[in-house]
Amino acid sequence: MRTTRVVVLAAASALALAACAPVDETTEETGDGTTGGYVTEGTLTVATSDPAYEPWVVGDDPASGEGFEAAVAYAVADRLGFAAEDVEWVTATFDQIIAPGAKDFDLAINQVSISDERRENLDFSSSYYDTAQAVVTLEGSPVAGATTIAELRGARIGAMVGTTSLDVVTETVAPTTAVATFNDNDQVKQALVAGLVDAIVVDLPTALYITAAELDGGVLVGQLPAGDDPDQLGLVLDKDSPLTDEVTAAVDALREDGTLAALEARWLTDAAGAPVLG
Repeated sequence: MRTTRVVVLAAASALALAACAPVDETTEETGDGTTGGYVTEGTLTVATSDPAYEPWVVGDDPASGEGFEAAVAYAVADRLGFAAEDVEWVTATFDQIIAPGAKDFDLAINQVSISDERRENLDFSSSYYDTAQAVVTLEGSPVAGATTIAELRGARIGAMVGTTSLDVVTETVAPTTAVATFNDNDQVKQALVAGLVDAIVVDLPTALYITAAELDGGVLVGQLPAGDDPDQLGLVLDKDSPLTDEVTAAVDALREDGTLAALEARWLTDAAGAPVLG
């Protein structure tokens, strides 16, 4: 009996020491969607906002894969080695996504512009979309049916001061009346509603949102060129995430093989009714 007790005590001590021993957290990349560092191993956890608006997500259901950002997320997942059924969507507000601190998702896709200031607290993939500029007006406006840049030259156009939107409309459209400038996009929208301008120019994500959710009778006339220094949208990851390089490589591959361009044409040009103005 004494021998048995000694053996049992020795085994218990060994287990206790093992439990207290340092854990080697080094993981090995397998290339099949099981790289260490995921919130849930074998699952790609993706965050976006709720509600999620079209054309970024169709029907407020990112799991459908319908809509530009939903489709991009599944294309990235495929490149990382995940099947569609292994993608789990979670809800996070824009502010939660860009806030400092540990995240409960592997990556987020929510029209977040890449900036040096945000890089201080977050990691970004390379850009999955370089934002174009867009012309917005109201139903009944003289430019509501415009299909070319030339048709905009005689219009009164507004834009926010100090923005790419202002640079692009000034250089590309070159309207005969000087572009009216405002301190922020709220003032730009108010000028349109008040009839002070015939149309406004904002980045395409903003144009899609305000015509869908803010402007009564808003019309997205079409897209202008992005300009020399466009805003770039990136996938958001935890600061110093071990997944950043892998996710960036996936985005780069999708750009190089034409997938991103095809998704942009389908969801942001055709489905969203935002033709490129010639």
